[in-house]
Amino acid sequence: MEIWFTFVLVSTLILVIPGPTIILVVSQSVTHGKKSTVPLVAGVLLGDFTAMAASLLGLGALMATSAALFTTFKWLGALYLIYLGIKLFFDRPNQQQSDEIGATQKSSRSLLSSSFIVTALNPKSIAFFVTFLPQFINPTQPVVSQLTLFGSTFLVLATINAALYAIFAVQLKQYIRRANVQKWVNRCGGSTLIGAGIFTARMIQAK
Repeated sequence: MEIWFTFVLVSTLILVIPGPTIILVVSQSVTHGKKSTVPLVAGVLLGDFTAMAASLLGLGALMATSAALFTTFKWLGALYLIYLGIKLFFDRPNQQQSDEIGATQKSSRSLLSSSFIVTALNPKSIAFFVTFLPQFINPTQPVVSQLTLFGSTFLVLATINAALYAIFAVQLKQYIRRANVQKWVNRCGGSTLIGAGIFTARMIQAK
């Protein structure tokens, strides 16, 4: 139990620090309002689950031994961050939304896929599960049950963290109704995502 509480504390501290995923969640929540909360948070949950599952199935070890594969993986994440940043930067906050069910579903799918890809393709996600999670595993005890416990705990914490950020952003939206202010928020969020993508790309080139 003491180890579990330590894991919860450290994981919470790591999750609270805003990264590309949280920046995307906050920016999209401010732009699209309450209807974006569920698909964005669901995308974060699925993305973290995918990263965790891939790590536990050996993808992390494979990328650690294959420099080309790991580099390709990081480039995909960097380029997608830049793409999302450009798209968000030029997004129109007051653009009229269609009331048709098909259009709403398409918007939800787009939000979910964006947060999913950013989370799943973030190299830090794989690195976290490969290097951080094993530190809390006791090799003398059943490993599968420990991985299940710690993995599930992290997924719950990550989901709560993303949901709280999204709810905060939606509440913030109620006080930011002017188009020029929302445009400024989009441009700040977009610029941050672009910067994160460029920074990641430069780190890749430096290695």
